[in-house]
Amino acid sequence: MKQKVCLTTLEFPPDVGGVGESTQRIAQMLLDLGYEVHVAVFRAVFSSEREKALAGEYRRSRCQTTERHGIIVHRLQPAIRSTAAKEQDYLCDIYSQLESLHQYYKFDVFHAFFINETGFLTTLLAKENYLPVINSVRGADLHKHSFSPQQHGQITWTLAHSSWITFVSKALMNRARVLVPAIQEKSSAFWNSIVPIDFDQFLTPTLVNQLQGTVIGSVGNFRDKKGLEYLLDACRELRTETELTLLLVGDFVQKERGYWEQELRNSGIADRVVITGKVSRSEALAYLPQIDIFAIPSLHDGCPNALLEAMLAGRAIVGTSVDAIGEILENGVDALLVNPASSQELTIALRRLINQPALRQQLGVAAKNKALQQLAPCVEQKNWEWVYQQVLEVPKLSFIAGVVGC
Repeated sequence: MKQKVCLTTLEFPPDVGGVGESTQRIAQMLLDLGYEVHVAVFRAVFSSEREKALAGEYRRSRCQTTERHGIIVHRLQPAIRSTAAKEQDYLCDIYSQLESLHQYYKFDVFHAFFINETGFLTTLLAKENYLPVINSVRGADLHKHSFSPQQHGQITWTLAHSSWITFVSKALMNRARVLVPAIQEKSSAFWNSIVPIDFDQFLTPTLVNQLQGTVIGSVGNFRDKKGLEYLLDACRELRTETELTLLLVGDFVQKERGYWEQELRNSGIADRVVITGKVSRSEALAYLPQIDIFAIPSLHDGCPNALLEAMLAGRAIVGTSVDAIGEILENGVDALLVNPASSQELTIALRRLINQPALRQQLGVAAKNKALQQLAPCVEQKNWEWVYQQVLEVPKLSFIAGVVGC
């Protein structure tokens, strides 16, 4: 009989977001390894529920179950009963639904993604039922939310009571081990993987005719951690030397939109910035071959899928030496690395690549080769197979946790 895995996550395709993409990829890997895979999708932020309550749109709690490519997906929504409901009311409701799923399916192991939204609730349920639980830290959950007095206690409790914790960068793992030293023997770090992409399959994107000169591009949901202000500074400096376009594939997050629009107005290069707005993943990928230099000036960023996609596209990359960006890339070999929050270093690196097309080509080829070899799905799958064998108490495989070969 197949062992049953329940992954818990705040998003899952068709939801847009890196956590959802990673959860889907890992779910498929576990399915291929022979597990019966369930995914429970829920949020721990209830702004939409509050809006509906204020509008008089009440509802019972509900769980919508579907099957997607062999993966059983359960979307959990709490009841809306009152305009005075608090987070604990909604979370208690979600917990009851997840508990009901377990009572029906009898899961063998739980696995939560993004520790501050799903981790505590999932870990509590697993421990109450004497089951192993894996927690996967993706980035902002430790980089930002560990500073929240309201969330810090739950985060550290969850780390301490996990059967195993995985991280997408060694930097994240180090922070968690500082917060909870006892996890030293039950934690490991390994990178996201990426499936090879045929970029020739995509149609020419709609805004290509607005791109002039050297195209410096970045992809993502642009917010505080992305370091975009330093990229604006660098492009302002470089514009006096050469013709360029700054292409931003994505959009500003709504809660910070006012700040970024102000930064753009004050940048002095607003007329040379092209912003696509929110686009599908396929359209975002279609823009990558149009970019001469891919910039990822993050202040912290886990292991961003956008980086791996740019590597597969063979783009010359300028990135910051943070998290998996600085762990995957090697300065001068397959990218140029700079310190975070340094407009000056970013300007120097971009200038070097603008003036040396041959170096751009060299770095791009090296980055693509690394993505194909070290970031292949079979590498990540072996790491997950090892982790699951640890928590389910079967004999260890012959390879060790971490980045391994196919």
